[in-house]
Amino acid sequence: MNGTLFRLTLFTLFFLVSARFPVFSQEKKSPPKRKLDYIGERIQSITPDRKIIYKKVDDRELELHLFLPEGWKETDNRPCFHIIHGGGWTGMDPSRMYPFAVDFVKQHGMVGICVQYRLAKRDKSVTVFDCVKDARSSVRYVRSHAKELGINPDQIIVSGGSAGGHLAASTALFDEVNEAGEDTSISCRPDAMLLLFPVIDTSSEGYGQNKIGDRWKELSPVHHVKSGLPPTITFHGTGDKTTPFKGAKTFHEKMLEAGNHSELVINEGGAHGYLMRTKPLYDETIARSSAFFIEQGFAE
Repeated sequence: MNGTLFRLTLFTLFFLVSARFPVFSQEKKSPPKRKLDYIGERIQSITPDRKIIYKKVDDRELELHLFLPEGWKETDNRPCFHIIHGGGWTGMDPSRMYPFAVDFVKQHGMVGICVQYRLAKRDKSVTVFDCVKDARSSVRYVRSHAKELGINPDQIIVSGGSAGGHLAASTALFDEVNEAGEDTSISCRPDAMLLLFPVIDTSSEGYGQNKIGDRWKELSPVHHVKSGLPPTITFHGTGDKTTPFKGAKTFHEKMLEAGNHSELVINEGGAHGYLMRTKPLYDETIARSSAFFIEQGFAE
């Protein structure tokens, strides 16, 4: 067999084998879908009852996503559960906290509100200070529109997870950080706080210093504790490597030293966001939070 015929025979065999056994195919397989945690699964089936714009800044309109209890009327005087999502001030959206709002609406007849705010990731000009301003603006809006929202302006519970926990705390702590031109005679101080594995220390020992910059201490809750703060319950895991547990413990101790009501619910070994991942942990958090609301007179 001459060389040309030999090469032709090999090419023919290669073609036939490739057609029968497509092991040489360069087709890319789709990556496996990421498994959702308990909260991630639930939010897919939840839709707010109403969305309203609470703030316009530059070319942005920021929304509050409302969940209304059965039988709600504008003339009601209900407690409000006002919750802010996390994501390192750069990601996620209000839907991440929908289940919390829905469950407290159902259990206690509260008006549930999930907050949208500017994200640093979408606009390089947005800073963590702007996120704080939006959080404070959102509470001012709710308090100033309490009558039309059927809300008791003296029973506003502000909550948040991770960076959202930081923003929740900011509504009570950072009195000098406000949107220019906003009516600061309307208080944005909540009447209670529920903090979920919050960014509570923005020093090098905590989280966020590199995102905030040289002015990090101005936005570090643990460095701004004072007397007269709202009753607070904090949930945190000892295994949290994102927002270290040490910060939550120090915040709790400083709250007590200042004469404030503070409760720290500890999950041994719990990683960041532990209570969002499974139904038992989530249900346990809801039950303990409900007990706190009842103790503080926000629910029956």
